[in-house]
Amino acid sequence: MIFYRENLTDAQLLDLYKKILKPRLIEEKMLILIRQGKVSKWFSGIGQEAIAVGVTAVLDETEYVLPMHRNLGVFTTRNIPLYRLFSQWQGKANGFTKGRDRSFHFGTQEYKIIGMISHLGPQLGIADGIALADKLQNNKKVTAVFTGEGATSEGDFHEALNIAAVWKLPVMFVIENNGYGLSTPTNEQYFCKNLADKGIGYGIESHIIDGNNILEVFNKLSELKAEMQQNPHPVLLEFKTFRMRGHEEASGTKYVPQELMDEWAAKDPVTNYRNYLNGIGVLTAEYDEQLHSEIKQEIDENLAIANAEPEITPTYSGELDDVYKPYQFQEVNHSEDVKNIRFIDAIRNSLEQSMQNHKNLVIMGQDIAEYGGAFKITDGFVDVFGKDRVRNTPICESAVVSTGMGLSINGYKAIVEMQFADFVSTGFNPIVNLLAKSHYRWGEKADVVVRMPCGGGTQAGPFHSQTNEAWFTKTPGLKVVYPAFPYDAKGLLNTSINDPNPVLFFEHKQLYRSVYQDVPTDYYTIPLGKAAVLKEGNTVTIIAFGASVHWALDTLAQNSEIDADLIDLRTLQPLDTETIFASVKKTGKVIIYQEDTLFGGIASDISALIMEECFEYLDAPVKRVASLDSPIPFTKALEDQFLPKNRFEEVLLNLLKY
Repeated sequence: MIFYRENLTDAQLLDLYKKILKPRLIEEKMLILIRQGKVSKWFSGIGQEAIAVGVTAVLDETEYVLPMHRNLGVFTTRNIPLYRLFSQWQGKANGFTKGRDRSFHFGTQEYKIIGMISHLGPQLGIADGIALADKLQNNKKVTAVFTGEGATSEGDFHEALNIAAVWKLPVMFVIENNGYGLSTPTNEQYFCKNLADKGIGYGIESHIIDGNNILEVFNKLSELKAEMQQNPHPVLLEFKTFRMRGHEEASGTKYVPQELMDEWAAKDPVTNYRNYLNGIGVLTAEYDEQLHSEIKQEIDENLAIANAEPEITPTYSGELDDVYKPYQFQEVNHSEDVKNIRFIDAIRNSLEQSMQNHKNLVIMGQDIAEYGGAFKITDGFVDVFGKDRVRNTPICESAVVSTGMGLSINGYKAIVEMQFADFVSTGFNPIVNLLAKSHYRWGEKADVVVRMPCGGGTQAGPFHSQTNEAWFTKTPGLKVVYPAFPYDAKGLLNTSINDPNPVLFFEHKQLYRSVYQDVPTDYYTIPLGKAAVLKEGNTVTIIAFGASVHWALDTLAQNSEIDADLIDLRTLQPLDTETIFASVKKTGKVIIYQEDTLFGGIASDISALIMEECFEYLDAPVKRVASLDSPIPFTKALEDQFLPKNRFEEVLLNLLKY
């Protein structure tokens, strides 16, 4: 292994040695502790320290780095107090996740480190969002994100690199090619000769770097960073290295040929760099021994602090209170000036006024810029707010959602428009595993609204007609809003944008141009989690949301003798159980009306809640009316049969006979 110091001083050479030595000595201690049963799990980065240390040493402390679970050198190079890391690994309160997640599955704004989730790929899209925020501020910062050669097979890898290339984002995509994805060798992971070759397909600069040579890593990345600061663009970096331990310690390395282990042991990044420094007279044996002693003492002292820390005492409130970031609703009242507008106009009006109120708000989606979106809601927005804030995206919902998370991390608000709610399935993972869990896991908000044009009745078939709110109402950490009227749509969307938690905002396409209402022209807000009682009666409670509210109103108009409470939920998560229970206790009968298919829909949960909390007040079974348990068909006759409109009245009248 050949080292070139280039312009580095003796002090800089020694500083890099200290930085690479520290994680190695911590790891050696951890291997002892795991054998003693004092640590439950460990993902070793022995043999790969030069990459984590070199990348992090190149970045300023204000620049974000997004490591994986084998990058201890990132955390130590950022000088995180060791007792906090030890507490994290022991699941104690002085860690970063309050015992809710393990190892390196955490982030910390204090040290500008954003940790991974086990699904790997979304990490890359987050880096895009962070870098986009930096580019919008023109602050010349660079973001580095780590991944392994195995994760380059994921779609998120392609999507994130494609976005970074198209938007010219200053992201260092760091691939640690360490030979194996768990036990699967690289020749079974990809077919190209080098992963760096993939850069050609994205039109981005790429390099192959010796990941065991700390000076090559540091010097090359210093050069690249300077170029990226002057001319923002992404780079793809393939670091050739090797994993000397198992995927995790319990996995072992029996699947690795011994000659391969021997070959890479001779390339040890710490030993070879030490020998180089000894050879040029920069590091003496005495000083090396002193460094070992100081670091080991630091490790032991910090371990003692973590060991003395008590175990976490769980409480229900402690857990539930952290699912969402606390948000104090700010009521903004409107004037008397109103205009009779459509549902779609109310959505547009909210977006326009919110963009004016929040200068850090960015809207992303397919065809939303000059074209104005599939439904023309953002038509003309580019002229007012510019393409920096109204951004056409490639067709890659997963990375776009993750990019929204990155924007949120770096001080922005994000709105992601799903062209149709059906398409959210390709962005499902980052919504339910990244946005939903981040505040609970490590206290980080996910200030992202996902707009969801949804619903049937337009003969759009199985892929453009679903109302799929139940995919998200069961996921803790998400808020789900589903208005039925223009007034509510505007006020609730304003609040959703203000709320720092992730919100799925459902907009029924059939209501876009068919429902009109007098709506205040100025900005106002409506609290989430508060239903609207549209009609009051004493014989039955009808609970509905979205288009089913209008269908229920039509039924009541045709049957004026029915004395019903009609509740428009407006928000599904949080759910206004107080209004629901009060009505059911008054009427004694309840029917829940949803457009979604029956089994597993939110109507089932509402029914169960009513049975548990209001059973003694009921005079009849709780009834649910929903669409058929089939995919939604295209032809009008089939769609009419699928939707519940033709069945609701009969079920309602039969319920009233009890």
